[in-house]
Formats: sequence, structure tokens, C-alpha cells
Amino acid sequence: MATPSASSLAAPPRAFHFLGICGTAMGAVAAMLRDEGYTVTGSDESVYPPMSTFLADKGIAIQPGFKPENLPAGDVILVVGNSVKRGNPELEAALEAKRFYLSLPETLKTYFLRNTHNLVVTGTHGKTTATSLLAWIFEHAGKKPSYLIGGLPKNLPQGCKKQAGPYWIIEGDEYDTAYFDKRSKFLHYLPELVIINNLEFDHADIFDDLAAIQKSFSHLVRIVPRNGMVLVNADDANALAVVKESPAPILEVGFSENAAVRIHDVQADGESQHFRLLDTRFTLPMSGTFNVRNAAMAIAAAHFYRIPLPEIAEAVAAFQGVRRRQEIRGEVRGVTIIDDFGHHPTAMRETLQGLRHRFPHRRLWALFEPRSNTTRRAVFQKDLPAALALADGAFVAQVAALEQIPPHERLNPEQVVADIKAAGVPAYYEPNAEAIVARLNPLLKPGDVVVVFSNGGFGGIHQKLLALKD
Repeated sequence: MATPSASSLAAPPRAFHFLGICGTAMGAVAAMLRDEGYTVTGSDESVYPPMSTFLADKGIAIQPGFKPENLPAGDVILVVGNSVKRGNPELEAALEAKRFYLSLPETLKTYFLRNTHNLVVTGTHGKTTATSLLAWIFEHAGKKPSYLIGGLPKNLPQGCKKQAGPYWIIEGDEYDTAYFDKRSKFLHYLPELVIINNLEFDHADIFDDLAAIQKSFSHLVRIVPRNGMVLVNADDANALAVVKESPAPILEVGFSENAAVRIHDVQADGESQHFRLLDTRFTLPMSGTFNVRNAAMAIAAAHFYRIPLPEIAEAVAAFQGVRRRQEIRGEVRGVTIIDDFGHHPTAMRETLQGLRHRFPHRRLWALFEPRSNTTRRAVFQKDLPAALALADGAFVAQVAALEQIPPHERLNPEQVVADIKAAGVPAYYEPNAEAIVARLNPLLKPGDVVVVFSNGGFGGIHQKLLALKD
């Protein structure tokens, strides 16, 4: 069995059991541990592809649902995902038996992140893409980085992997760590370099307002060592505000004239974009100006670690993206079906704008499932219609697990649809995937593009669309 680094404070465990294993980060770390030779088991109540099939391919057995009998006997580290709450029968059994447990970030910090160079990528949007690109640049340059990515990158074999190099490249989530630790996950990652891509209000279930989110980011900035670096979006006032008192050097990256690393000469060419940064011309095979900024952050970070710019440019040009980020799932009757993880109005707006450039002169449909803890609430009641109205037609589903949200706090999807219609865009409310597909089917024409926005499975809507017949 593989062992943690010599710097670990604890003896290596023999096995790990993950409560909530199908979360993107949880599943990725579980697979990494399995590759390292540990025995890994897990349980979850939300089991669906691609994570379920990915874990099955790794030989990790998943117990559906949470039950006391899922807990393995013996000396096992229990890793508790942040979706697991008190009252969960498996967790309650673990607590009553005084079993040893850690959060996912604690597991990484304890066994893997000491005495390594840790690059932490943060921000409301673009974390997964920027982290994937940064890890790929290091991989392409032969640095053999370890990495944790909250998704499935196409250039890399999986979302988390431990390798021989001294670098860990980590997607730093601002969401809380666990039911017993309400600090943001990224505060556990011992950062040497931090990227702050952007900052907006999100996660309304744990943050009261934007100021609360900024406070958490300011705590992150304070733990970067003086010989480290903070890269911040030069075009985002919310992000700039949290780095003002950074003990570490600050590097501003963006389109602003004041940016120390400035993006120049952006040109779109079909599915690729070309731009200049650090006196070097880059080609990025992705659409959307927001992805240019994601790439610029990754490039600037790699440059800080002295990877030659020509090697960085080669890696950027070969980047294939991340599953569920503008991912084409297939085509049926001349209609292109795209899957996107977007669940914040800004992310959806920028994705739709990017798809306009990628598919000019084609009709664009947006299907949205209000599923995240923020979009299920009325926080974005006005912002969602403005974003979805950028499509040529939109469908909004029923709020997921609406019984968990008090009625006065819930998003009103019917009102979202009414506001989209008021903007002159056809829009429809349907309760579920089956109803949406049935309503959309007769409206589709060859050449249409359908983008599905959801951070979950959305009732298998992609497969249902791809199964449509003439």
C-alpha cells in the first residue's frame, strides 16, 4: 500500500470510506486514493453518471443510500462530504460509535499537502476550467503535478491524481468544509499561490451577502506566505477589494489598462480564440471571453513557476476542456445537444454569449434546472430572466427539492418564464425533464443548438433529447 508523504502528522490509514462519495471533489479524491493503493468504499443517495460510472471503472463500490451497515469495520478513516448533515443515519451511527472522521479538505491537508508547492484556484466562476488548464500546462511541461479538480478534465485521466512532482494544483471552493467546519474549503489547502478569478454573490444557503464571501476570501489571502503570489482579476472590483492587505505580492491580470499582465488583441475564430499575453500569442480552443481570462490566469501562474512561454502556448493550444463545460453530448435530427454545469446567472450569460460566437446564425435554446442551493432561492429572481433571455428560446424546470426551501424564499420559475417572455423571447415552464422534452420536441429544427444548464443530472434530459426520433 502507498503511504502519505514523510511530512504527514499521522500514520497512514489502511482504508477510507466516503460519505457522499459522488460529489465531484469527493469522487475525484476517492479515485486518487484507490490509485495510491488504499482500500476505498463509499455511499451516496445521488448516484448518476458521469461520476457513478467513473468510480465503477475504478473498482470502487458505491452503496446507494446512507445506512449504518455501510460503515466498514476496523481502522478506517471516514471522509464526510459537506452535503452530509446531522440526522444522516450513516453519520449518526459513526458518531455514536466514536468513529474517526475527517472532512475532505482535512484529509488532503493531513496526508498530502505539507511541504509541497500548492497552487489554489478560486473565484465564483471558471474555477474548474482554470484549474484544469493550469494542471495540464504543468503536465505538458513534464512537471508531474498532483491535482484536485472539481470536474473531469479531458486532457487528464481523472479529477484528482497524486504524482511525483512537488506541485499540487487545487480547485479552491469557497463553500463550507463540512457540517462540523463552516469555514471555506480553500482555507485548508496551505496555498503558496492563489488565483482569484472573480467574485460575486453565491451560496445563499451559507453566506448572507457579498461582504461575507469577501471576508472568507480575505482570510485566504492572509495565509499566503510572503514568498508566494496572489493573482487577481484586474477587471473585478469585488476581487480587488479582498487583496488590498495581502502579505504576499499581488499580480493583476485582465483586460484593464492597469493590469500588470494585460490581455490584448482577442480574436474569435470559429471554436477557438486568439489573444496576446506576456508578449506571446496564444490560441485557446474554447469560446467565450470569460475563458480567455481563465486561460490568462493559468498562463500567468505557470509563468510564475518559470515554465517557458512557448511550452505554455503549446499546452493552451492543445487544451480540450472539461466535461460538462460547453460539452457537446451529441446530435439528433441536426440538433446539437450541449451540456453545461452553469447554475449562476453570470455563468449562464457568458456561456450563452460564447455559444453565439461558436454557433453563429443558429437558433439557441436554453434549458435550466434550478438545482443549486442559491438558484432554488429567490436571490436571482431578476437576474435569471436577463441571462436566459440571451437565448432564442428558454425552458425552466420546477425548483429541485423545493420542499427544502420555505415557500417565501423559493425561486418562482413561472415568474422567470413570464419575465423572459416580456423580453420578447419564447419561454416555457415545465415541471420535469420529460415534460420539457415533450414540449420542446415539435419546436426543434435542424441546425438548432440546445444547451442544458444544470449542476445535477436533470432527470437524464440529455439522453432523452438524444433519443428523439423523427
